[in-house]
Amino acid sequence: MNKPLRHQPQTACHFRVPAPIAGTRKWLHGGLLRLGLILLLGSLSVLTTAAEPPQRIVSLDLCMDWILAHHADPAQVAALSPLHLRYPIHWISDDWPDHDGSLEQMVQLQPDLILAGQYSALLLRERLRTLGYRVAVLPLPSTLEQVESYERQLLELIGHNPDLAQPAPTPQMPEPDAKRLLLLGSNAIGTGRDTFEHQIIEQAGWRNYLTDSGHVQLDLERIASDPPDAILFAAPEHQALANRFAEHPVLRRSIPADGWLSTDYWRWQCPGPWTWDLIRQLNQWLD
Repeated sequence: MNKPLRHQPQTACHFRVPAPIAGTRKWLHGGLLRLGLILLLGSLSVLTTAAEPPQRIVSLDLCMDWILAHHADPAQVAALSPLHLRYPIHWISDDWPDHDGSLEQMVQLQPDLILAGQYSALLLRERLRTLGYRVAVLPLPSTLEQVESYERQLLELIGHNPDLAQPAPTPQMPEPDAKRLLLLGSNAIGTGRDTFEHQIIEQAGWRNYLTDSGHVQLDLERIASDPPDAILFAAPEHQALANRFAEHPVLRRSIPADGWLSTDYWRWQCPGPWTWDLIRQLNQWLD
């Protein structure tokens, strides 16, 4: 005769919550909802804070100094780099704050945004990143089309409307018989093709006098035998041995007085919205 089955104890998978604990389910559910709401509001608060325009911006190089001073409200800028003092520009006054480039001063300034070019302050900016500071690296434009996106990126970073960026002009090619322009720099260096400056020259409607690629050591005899229509002396305005080539009598005799052009040297140093002014100025000289 089979024995009656005894009542088997319930295993963990069949465990039923006792009444007192089951009564707390409603309370626990409500608590989780409240906790989730708090976390959500906290996240929204962080996003809102992150979306606010930075109020303590620091620049680490000259090109960042210039475009930041061009667009930012002065109250937003905690410090420009020391390079803007070594290479002063007439439209940046002396009352802009600056730093000495040290990590210690960076920490003292407590910036909420640090701007750097792609090749500048490599060690400093990485150290600042490891310390938790927000560092934005802007690649310098290598084409005219990239100048617009470069400016838009800067405007967005500092909390301004990126649509304020000046649009890049429609690409233009010079006429086959257009006048030839030699862009002459210090130490008898001319700027040839495959350069950012070459794009500026052609966009303005000139042909580049140099057909070589890159930056070229100029030959005085070559220029005297086949002179360009104009020379733009793009070098700092001071007496120096590096500028003596432009003063050579042979060169001066080869180019008429009205064929010597001059622009603000700083406009050639860093791309920016002033690049479009430079193109317009070069174009006007063709008339």
